[in-house]
Amino acid sequence: MKTGSIFVLAFLATLFGMQTPTISQQKAIQFGKLIDGSGKVILNAVVMVENDRISSVSENIRTIPQDVEIIDLSSYTGIPGLIDVHVHMTYYWDQKPGTNPWQQLNRRPAAKTLFLAQENAMKTLETGVTTVRDLHASDFNNIYMRDLINSGAMVGPRMLVCGYGLHINSESGGGANGVDEVMRVAREQISEGADWIKMFGSTGSASDLSGNQTFTYEEMKAAVDVTHNLGKRIAIHSYGPDGARDAVRAGAESVEHAVDLDQETLSEMIKRGTYYVPTIDHNRYYAEHRDEYGYGPEIAKNLNKFVQRNLETTRQAHKAGVRIAMGSDAVFTMFGQNTRELEWFVKAGMTTAEALATATINGAELLGMEDCLGKVVPGYYADIVAVKGDPLSDISVIINHVKWVMKGGAVVVDKTGKNE
Repeated sequence: MKTGSIFVLAFLATLFGMQTPTISQQKAIQFGKLIDGSGKVILNAVVMVENDRISSVSENIRTIPQDVEIIDLSSYTGIPGLIDVHVHMTYYWDQKPGTNPWQQLNRRPAAKTLFLAQENAMKTLETGVTTVRDLHASDFNNIYMRDLINSGAMVGPRMLVCGYGLHINSESGGGANGVDEVMRVAREQISEGADWIKMFGSTGSASDLSGNQTFTYEEMKAAVDVTHNLGKRIAIHSYGPDGARDAVRAGAESVEHAVDLDQETLSEMIKRGTYYVPTIDHNRYYAEHRDEYGYGPEIAKNLNKFVQRNLETTRQAHKAGVRIAMGSDAVFTMFGQNTRELEWFVKAGMTTAEALATATINGAELLGMEDCLGKVVPGYYADIVAVKGDPLSDISVIINHVKWVMKGGAVVVDKTGKNE
């Protein structure tokens, strides 16, 4: 599916009445309090937005020029648009009775899945998440979804995507075995338009908590090298400590999910600046939604045990000084719960400010976009969220009380005045 299919999908979006947010040239946004992401808390803040960027931030309402649209959010706290660095946006389940999510995955036409996944995109925006990293989709659907959002034909968060994740099953997209195949498949993803490479460095997904290393160190190093040579970054999935250790040694920018990391690996992560993306909450989600997936009580029990191992590893990583970024691993009906990961980070010993940083400045740095995302400061994208309450005293404010969202200067969510 190339350009022609994207235009067809754009036409369908218009046909079904989807409206793209418009951006007026200048806006002045008033907040009672602004947490700007750079360490400042500004009372009675005025954020000036021009097109898709922030032009100024001040404490003086008298700085607002005449004939500028004023958005009064003075009863709310402003924070930077949030970043979720691990999602699967095109995993969609229609909840038809007698089906479960995994049964539907990849069994409908790709274009239909892509269209339906707009629901996941909107639910993500409603959590205050304005940027995501999508780490695996069939049929290159995450690439096409990114392009539709960028063209304005679909409403959704800013997406950085990997195409297929590399894995050892050669019978499906992304399959590779051996150094040469790994390099070829990584190049293939990038030639199709991938921003990132994803590598499944261990077993483990959904009810499978095994974590056995799949790719060797040499294969991981080959994937890292070819990715870096082509100017891209790589994330390596590993449920277990062995795959994570080799992923860090190989030079991956981030390690996803891993538990039971030893001190040597943690020290190497600090030395190399490797990010840890724990995705603690996704196993909580699977356990709580076990009926949807057909999981029995024993599977749910094991999922909850893994959550505790994941939490303890996160606690040790944070204590050691490893950089951590928020990734939900949202799939299917988990969209809309993207930020629940932040509660686990506070349980792991982070302050609320540190937890917020995992979804703002840390996420931006991991994505290589620290000069334009993660802060509400002049020159950055106008990705701004209004919440009811003070997230620096209670992290659940971010999870439960997002009232208004701007992405790139366009208001994409407005629930002000509702349930106040």
